[in-house]
Amino acid sequence: MKTELEKCMNGEWYDCHAQVFVTLKTKTRKLLSQYNTLPYDDSMARYNLLKELFGSIGTNVSVGNPFICDYGQNIHIGDNVSVNMNCTFVDCNKITVGNRVLIASNVQIYTAAHPVELNERLTPGWTADSKKYFCQTFALPVTIEDGCWIGGGVIILPGVTIGKGAVIGAGSVVTKNIPENSLAVGNPCRVIRKLNVTW
Repeated sequence: MKTELEKCMNGEWYDCHAQVFVTLKTKTRKLLSQYNTLPYDDSMARYNLLKELFGSIGTNVSVGNPFICDYGQNIHIGDNVSVNMNCTFVDCNKITVGNRVLIASNVQIYTAAHPVELNERLTPGWTADSKKYFCQTFALPVTIEDGCWIGGGVIILPGVTIGKGAVIGAGSVVTKNIPENSLAVGNPCRVIRKLNVTW
């Protein structure tokens, strides 16, 4: 029988209030509280806390504060990455950021989701006395490949892959995969032209 964590990482319905998630969030909130009060110029302390917080982190990585995430352990960041201030990574499933990536301020990355239809969204048999969460939750991974630039205020939804070298215009809502070497903008985000990128 699968654990709630295994269900979560497999993109299946899971109980987001199971004890394993409470424990992870408690640890993560403590680390974030420390991280978000560190001085901007204390780069060594900031990097060491990110190493403790994230599942993996490369070299020359900067994450502006404040920064918010759910678990931290599901975030994997490559080399030469800049994440600007006030970003939110809802990492219920894996968030993978490649090398040489720019993520501007106020970017939100979501891996968690709920069914659109109310009858599917509500947990079957739920009552106020039950220990279950009242709505069904699942989570899908998000991948940002090498060389991407994610503009300010972009929202990336669950299950999206942004191909290498892509640029996402400020304020876009990315609902579907974006092919590599593309400039994409809007809500919903759409490709407006190809970029001339030499790898």
